[in-house]
Amino acid sequence: MAVTWPAAPAAKPDVGQRCFVALGANLGNAVLTVQAAILALRELPQTEFVAASSLYRTAPMGLRDQPDFINAVVELIAVSPAPTILESLFEIEARFGRRRSVKNAPRTLDLDLLLYGDEVSDDPQLTLPHPRLHERAFVLAPLAEIAPHLTIPGRGAVAALLLGCTGQQIEKLPPQAT
Repeated sequence: MAVTWPAAPAAKPDVGQRCFVALGANLGNAVLTVQAAILALRELPQTEFVAASSLYRTAPMGLRDQPDFINAVVELIAVSPAPTILESLFEIEARFGRRRSVKNAPRTLDLDLLLYGDEVSDDPQLTLPHPRLHERAFVLAPLAEIAPHLTIPGRGAVAALLLGCTGQQIEKLPPQAT
């Protein structure tokens, strides 16, 4: 069951691309951080907020000696081009104190642009679809919750990809925890 959020801002774009953003945090109060980041995403200019998944607790990947992550996925309709959306995500991360150090390090907030319409890009600054989204239950489970029939360009159906992620620890948090 997806979390219910307050009504979206009044200004809505007329046309746009369906895009999905992954959220993750494991430093500080990660639940509150992810909830606040979802609210920040609702305020992005030239976007319409569509849905937010429930929150999920997941084991860290890579550097294992760190706290579990809290993850979610948000769906937006965006008029701005993908690089502009990515820059906005970096700005939100910075507001939440994100510091980039080593890969897979603990973080106050991580925002990843997973999909931007059906766009496929191998640009080093922005790879679309996100290069590892099809391998990660912490992205696929919340994505399947809000877009169960979604197909990832070049990879397949979200539901089928999630079945391939057996063995990855993931726990959907109850609504009262969010």
